[in-house]
Amino acid sequence: MRLPTELVALTDEQNHILDLCRRFAEQEIRPIAREVDEADTEVPWDIWYSAAKVGLTSFMLPEAYGGGGFTDVFTQCLVQEELCTGDLAIGNLLTANGFFAHPILELGTGEQRERYLTPLGAPRPPMTSLAVTEPDTGSDAASLTTRAVRKGDWYVLSGRKAWISNAGASEYYIVFATVDPALRSRGVTAFVLHRDTPGFTVSEPWKKMGQRALINAELVLDEVEVPERDRLGAEGDGFRGLMHTFDRSRTILAAAATGVARAATEYATEYARQRRQFGKPIIEHQAVAFRLADMATRVESARLMTWRAAKLAAAGLPAGRESAMAKLIASETAMFATWAAVQTLGGWGYSREFLVEKWMRDAKLEEIEEGTSDIQRLIISRSLDDRR
Repeated sequence: MRLPTELVALTDEQNHILDLCRRFAEQEIRPIAREVDEADTEVPWDIWYSAAKVGLTSFMLPEAYGGGGFTDVFTQCLVQEELCTGDLAIGNLLTANGFFAHPILELGTGEQRERYLTPLGAPRPPMTSLAVTEPDTGSDAASLTTRAVRKGDWYVLSGRKAWISNAGASEYYIVFATVDPALRSRGVTAFVLHRDTPGFTVSEPWKKMGQRALINAELVLDEVEVPERDRLGAEGDGFRGLMHTFDRSRTILAAAATGVARAATEYATEYARQRRQFGKPIIEHQAVAFRLADMATRVESARLMTWRAAKLAAAGLPAGRESAMAKLIASETAMFATWAAVQTLGGWGYSREFLVEKWMRDAKLEEIEEGTSDIQRLIISRSLDDRR
């Protein structure tokens, strides 16, 4: 089930990076996926630096800052699907710096872009994080309670952030805070912080069901002083930058979910060809064959929805609704396909000897992060109401 690239005309550069990703996923990512999962809360630095050496942690960055120059969402989706067929969690880890870069490209000055993005293209780049979610604030990003109080040429940040990916391992963080909670979205402002800033602390990593290559923890900001030069954009610009980032990242996450769904479908299909029951391969039993057919059909549907959203975004057209549709269908396809793979393997699917149980645990996060399936349906339904 390789990418149906015959449907689109790819450049030599796109074909080159896809070949690189395919080999890296097969030879570097898949072989260590179980080991990384079992390590639970340990950062897989070896795979991070191996990917950095071949440009896979910086491929989304502009060439002007040492990146690969693949700044269009469509190419990013092609790459993400290939990486996540190796392992969903590791694939998501390797694109973390690309997500960090987008608000800086969207809101930052030339000096800020140079200062924060150039190190990400180095042979041994730092990890980075976005800090949006709070203990009592998830999907409603306009209701942030982390405060940013201005004092001359400085801001004092106070609050807590929860479920922050790469927390502790990351060297730089984009923290979204509000200059005035009463303003809601119009008060949200973005700041870049270094992990050694006084008053900035990180909890111990949390133990999770899946996607353990991405450690998560809580950030505590206790009157953290941030200079005005580390504010991204003007006061109140943060929400706009965040929403634009979500439109892109949800589409890329849809590609990631498609990748793990494709991996599960390929794995289950091959197993069904080899496993024999009642005198023949189980793929010849209608119950199994129909389940595999549903898996394959949903994977193709998720990919095409993702490509549509990506193409709209790459063309500079509004794609908020389409990105929500893509994430919704792809994340639920990932959950279905990984469940179906476990079902096809039967008792062996429930065993840690096979990766399908891990993929099912990993896939669940795709229905939750960056807007649950309920939130995606809310976005879509609102887009259908002409009165809004």
